[in-house]
Amino acid sequence: MPPRLHSVQCLHPGGLHRMAYAEWGERDNPEVVVCVHGLSRNGRDFDTLARALAATHRVICPDIVGRGLSDHLPDHRGYVFPQYVADCITLFARLDVERLSWVGTSMGGLIGMMIAAMVGHPISRLVINDVGPVIGREGIARIGQAVGTRTEFDSFEEGMAYVMQAAASFGPHTPEQWRLLSEHTVLPRDGKWKLHYDPRIGDATRAALADDRVGADLWPMWDRIRIPTLVLRGAQSDLLEEPVARAMTERGPKASLITYPGVGHAPALLQPEQVADVVSFINERRNPA
Repeated sequence: MPPRLHSVQCLHPGGLHRMAYAEWGERDNPEVVVCVHGLSRNGRDFDTLARALAATHRVICPDIVGRGLSDHLPDHRGYVFPQYVADCITLFARLDVERLSWVGTSMGGLIGMMIAAMVGHPISRLVINDVGPVIGREGIARIGQAVGTRTEFDSFEEGMAYVMQAAASFGPHTPEQWRLLSEHTVLPRDGKWKLHYDPRIGDATRAALADDRVGADLWPMWDRIRIPTLVLRGAQSDLLEEPVARAMTERGPKASLITYPGVGHAPALLQPEQVADVVSFINERRNPA
């Protein structure tokens, strides 16, 4: 069964924009999980995980502004973390729940960390997928160089081939899994097939890369987090380097760590063992490492 599709109005400096989200599971279930995607992805990346969690949870998978079915911002300089955090706080108000779990991949992990470091936040359990308080500059430079540089194709198959190449670091996947990673990412628009996101996100990312503070030390933020936390890492990740991941288990929330061999940035949470690890942690069945 497909998810229910909704949107919530959020505020940006020039007005209002819609943030779309997919909802799985019983709508009155007080046990809620919010799953947030990476920089150039969208909430439907979590379809497989959401189906697995929906038996016990209401699962919410937003498209962060500028991606998926969400509106684009009029000014690309608005594609920054304060905007993303503010939009998620608005989403929390719409959901009308006091506590929730968070699963965040890459950018989504950073958003989750920022919220979980705030006083009075609602997050009770936190899954951080392949990102940390210090970001590998090689990894973020690689991502920044690719985002928004090619977004239009002559066919879905051509677009899927691009996704397979661009996301090769997600690790080995079956043809069916690559199609799952592409069908909500390569969409028919204006007689072409286009990537789902605002290409100007690439401009915002490259402008951020010119700032020497990118990849800066966010350990003080991490050290304020005091909830059960699981860190997932691809063994070949160039964004979450191994010493940083190990240090995340020793300070702040003293997270549990799972590393997946043969995977770079970032585990796509499609493989059965990856899904099982997240479901187990969210359901509090995982013993601390």
